[in-house]
Amino acid sequence: MHSETKENFSHAFIWIIIVLGAVCGVFAIANFSAQSFTVEYLILTVCTLIFGSRIIVQIPRSKGRISVSDTFILLSMLLFGGEAAILLAGADALISSRRATKRNLYIAFNTAVFLLSTFSTVWILQFFFGPVEKLAFEKFSSKYLMVLTLMGSVQYVVNSGLVAIGVALRANKPIWKMWRENFLWTSITYFAGASAAGIIAKMSISLGLYAFIAIVPIIAVIYFTYCTYLKNVESISQQAEQAQLHVEELNKHIAEQARISNALKESEEHFRTAFDHAVGMALVTPNGQWSEVNESLCLLLGYKKEELKSKNFRSIIHSEDLGETLVKIQELLDNLINSFQMETRFYKKDGEIIWCLSSASVVRAETGAARHLVFQIQNISDRKFAEEQIRYAAFHDSLTGLPNRTLISDRMSISVERAKRSTDYKFAVLFIDLDRFKVVNDSMGHEMGDNLLIELSKRLKLCVRDADTVARLGGDEFAVLLDGIQNEHTAVEIAVRIQEHLRQPFDLDGQEFFTSASIGISFSTLGYNNPEDVLRDADTAMYRAKTNGKARHEIFDVGMHTRAVELLRLETELRQAIEKGEIVPHFQPIVSLPSEIVSGFEALARWERPDCRLISPTDFIPLAEETGLIVSLGMQIFRKSCNQLYQWQQKFPHEKPLTMSINLSARQFAQKDLVDEISKIISEAQIEPECIRIEVTESVVMDNAVSAIETLKNLKSIGVQLSIDDFGTGYSSLSYLHRFPFDILKIDRSFVSRMALDKDSRSIVETILALAGKLEKRVVAEGVETKLHKDLLSALSCDYAQGYLFSKPLNSSDAEEFLKSQLGHSDENIIGPSHANIEDSASLYAM
Repeated sequence: MHSETKENFSHAFIWIIIVLGAVCGVFAIANFSAQSFTVEYLILTVCTLIFGSRIIVQIPRSKGRISVSDTFILLSMLLFGGEAAILLAGADALISSRRATKRNLYIAFNTAVFLLSTFSTVWILQFFFGPVEKLAFEKFSSKYLMVLTLMGSVQYVVNSGLVAIGVALRANKPIWKMWRENFLWTSITYFAGASAAGIIAKMSISLGLYAFIAIVPIIAVIYFTYCTYLKNVESISQQAEQAQLHVEELNKHIAEQARISNALKESEEHFRTAFDHAVGMALVTPNGQWSEVNESLCLLLGYKKEELKSKNFRSIIHSEDLGETLVKIQELLDNLINSFQMETRFYKKDGEIIWCLSSASVVRAETGAARHLVFQIQNISDRKFAEEQIRYAAFHDSLTGLPNRTLISDRMSISVERAKRSTDYKFAVLFIDLDRFKVVNDSMGHEMGDNLLIELSKRLKLCVRDADTVARLGGDEFAVLLDGIQNEHTAVEIAVRIQEHLRQPFDLDGQEFFTSASIGISFSTLGYNNPEDVLRDADTAMYRAKTNGKARHEIFDVGMHTRAVELLRLETELRQAIEKGEIVPHFQPIVSLPSEIVSGFEALARWERPDCRLISPTDFIPLAEETGLIVSLGMQIFRKSCNQLYQWQQKFPHEKPLTMSINLSARQFAQKDLVDEISKIISEAQIEPECIRIEVTESVVMDNAVSAIETLKNLKSIGVQLSIDDFGTGYSSLSYLHRFPFDILKIDRSFVSRMALDKDSRSIVETILALAGKLEKRVVAEGVETKLHKDLLSALSCDYAQGYLFSKPLNSSDAEEFLKSQLGHSDENIIGPSHANIEDSASLYAM
């Protein structure tokens, strides 16, 4: 009856766990965020389910084993959240259990235990530390260590505790005894898994999960090398123990030679068998002379037996390892240690150096005096070579062979600490970024880009001293650590030297290519505490060099950092403003001359903050260009402008409808889907394509004239009109004007504002108008602010004008009122697409 009750308790407990586990699984599925189901999470899931539970690392000299799947489950908890980890744990447990048993009840129980333990871990972590997916962003600190410790502890206690209870009830044994005997030692598995997950999570956040996946082959090499190493160590240990056993038996038989001569012979025979068939093995006298060597050792070192026995043991050990070896041998002879094992380099007969794992013990006479040493020697050169390759790959760039970010950071750490200790010691860091590197990749291919980086790395090394470090940080970014310089002038000289070397053309597969670099310099005199700050400030100075025209260097000062922080804050606010739709177009009328009747608008981006403060585009457009936000911002302004144009065309219908011109930035112009996106917006706004005027500056099309022609032709093919903005301020205006399919020229405000006082400016305006007339192009004059400007332009037969004389930029409601006032006092039709091609320019940049 008592046994029956225990069995009933066992079944009841199992079903309770299964039900609770099912609840946890359903809860995780219900709360699983679709945002967490990313490609990275899918890759981690596949790795866990296919490989994780099959890859086991045995902990030497214990029952413990570390399953990679435990690490992956805890890693998913840190990177993708609790629900993702619970689901992954359940799936892994289900698959693993099916390999271990065919009984569905036990499969369900094991799966439920994993679901419950992971569920408990997630909620306990959230209770003490907050959302688990944010914990990995903590710095390496005592708090982070507490997170990992608590993670491993809860997972271990709940998992092993539930299983121990279930097994104890089935076996009718005390629960505590069952847990202590069978599950206590498994704790190391969970803590090791939590530690590994914490480290990998940090790597994934710093380098990206794909960067972590990229080093998986190296991890695999380390894993299999480690497994092979464990097997070799185990094999050698077993052989050493066997040999030692025979030696001890031999000593006993020698001591009792008169009484047990038969046993002595048998022991000697056993020893000889082990000696002859073991890996490199030898007996060495206390003074270092070989007395016996086996065939394996002779083959390993390349000697014949007699040749090797004639040499002293010391003569074949590498000089750098000899001292430590002799110390260990003396400790063995003095009976301070029983044996030792160490990695030692040996000279082969032909002079080649090999790495070996040497194990040694001593055989003593009845008196206790050392008779000889027993050595076992195994070749581990392949393992050492693999370790060296892994170590090199971890600290060097695979393309150029230069030190990578990790290595130069280590060296900068040393320099920072040295500078703290000594005011006489100075160093500097140069942050180098190639100008126009993207042109090489886009026009000549990535292989040519790689060749350019290789050649650049060679030139950089020629520009510095042997004590300096040149490193590739990634892409086209390099850093140089100038160690122990006399003064700041030395760093400037090297920066100038680098620029001079870059002025020489690069030969890329028979084609000459010229490039330059923007260089930022930071000096140790600013007083740094860590290398990241040194590199950050050099990077900041480099961006200042790019902003100031490229192909130059800039020295970091504290003001740059303040500006960088301000830009970071502004970038964050800008992202939020774009998401909230705070950046809207304002509209400045474009009028027909001399009637001054509105023919269209120029839409100008304005940032309308919630506090009613209006931010000018000059304060945020350059930042949007630099960060790439200009693409989404530009399309947002484009869409709003088209929708507004549709509303006005419906309210003010005329034979020739209002039109809208829209300025494209350089980044927008380079987008591959630009034409399709513009066509889609125009179609959705229900306006005719010819009502839209696309404006681009000379510099945008001349940066890559070949691709620009193709893009402009594609834009023309969908029916829009094209305009050159700020005509006359760029380069090669006349030489390319006939090559590009432009319809409109916009005279820059700088010429218009000076034409009343400056004959040269007036002549330029006259020339542009005459040229436009010959080429049958329309002309818009920007920046008309006085009646004299308007009269002069009218006298020169200019088609259209815009400026503060007619109206400042207006929001949509004020612009509509302006239209009402214009159209309510005139019967003149609004100028349409067949007469004027510049009606309305939605510029992101114009004030």
